[in-house]
Amino acid sequence: MTLLIGPIRISDPVLLAPMSGVSDLPFRTLVSSFGVGLLFTEMVASNVIHRQSAKMLGITRITSSDPPTVVQLLGRDPALMGEAASLCRDLGASMIDINLGCPARKVVGGLAGSALMRKENLVQKIISSVVAAVDIPVSVKMRTGWDIRTRNAPKLAKIAEECGAKMITVHGRTRCQFYTGDSDWEFIRNVVDAVNIPVIGNGDINTVADAEKMLRVSGCSGVMVGRGSQGRPWFPSQLMYYLRTGTALTEPSRQQKIKAIFRHLDDMLTFYGLERGLRIARKHLGWYARGLLLPKDTRQLLLQARDTKSIHSLLETAIVEDHKLSRVRAA
Repeated sequence: MTLLIGPIRISDPVLLAPMSGVSDLPFRTLVSSFGVGLLFTEMVASNVIHRQSAKMLGITRITSSDPPTVVQLLGRDPALMGEAASLCRDLGASMIDINLGCPARKVVGGLAGSALMRKENLVQKIISSVVAAVDIPVSVKMRTGWDIRTRNAPKLAKIAEECGAKMITVHGRTRCQFYTGDSDWEFIRNVVDAVNIPVIGNGDINTVADAEKMLRVSGCSGVMVGRGSQGRPWFPSQLMYYLRTGTALTEPSRQQKIKAIFRHLDDMLTFYGLERGLRIARKHLGWYARGLLLPKDTRQLLLQARDTKSIHSLLETAIVEDHKLSRVRAA
């Protein structure tokens, strides 16, 4: 499978989702080291871009070694969104994504994110402004609709295409569902049928089988992985391998996973500094610990650790214990 987004060619259409508080540079770097088709930054508010704050520059920071990276913009003012897109283009973005999908109350209360799905005329103005402001592709990420009675994603996708957007991503839930219930992959096919640009499916992709089924049911051109990559930065590469070969890629060994965790931790501390880095690392360590099936007391110690030496020691002990268990099983 090959995905074409304007001039951008993606050989393996597996995309890393724009997850607030997760898709920062250290995480994107780790995911790309395993393999991924396209990276998205965390969402960044258009009114923050102009301040050139340290936080904003951190969110939008892109390295030359990255795969194509998309900066996702959040906002409701067409002119401001266009100006922000231009600044992001200058910062190295390969593409701009417009957020019509965030369900958070704080975002929706500011008439942004998925609240815009109820403002079709405003959406048209925003997309047109962003497309006119940059010479790189523009995409739009949305939900199926505000609620089950107003699932207007097909109509909005058509509006986006007419305004010049080159790709649509659809999370298969409504705003009012948040993350409850199941992602409706069948409904996404309605969006696929409505436009002549690539549509990417998102929501509930946690296994290779999930990705295969979504592609088959929805007819999408690719998949976007969000929560399925938390604690599993190697997961997008497994999907890429499957889409390329039709066979499953061997799961990384426990030792390989812990080595990746060490790298991720070190990168977070370098990027954020010790105190903030450890604070941000805790949620990732929690996801990693669950995936490694560490004992409950070890998980608690890991999350309470206040220095890197303690974290390394706990994980190295887990490797030793794993070796011992493997020898017992082999005996």
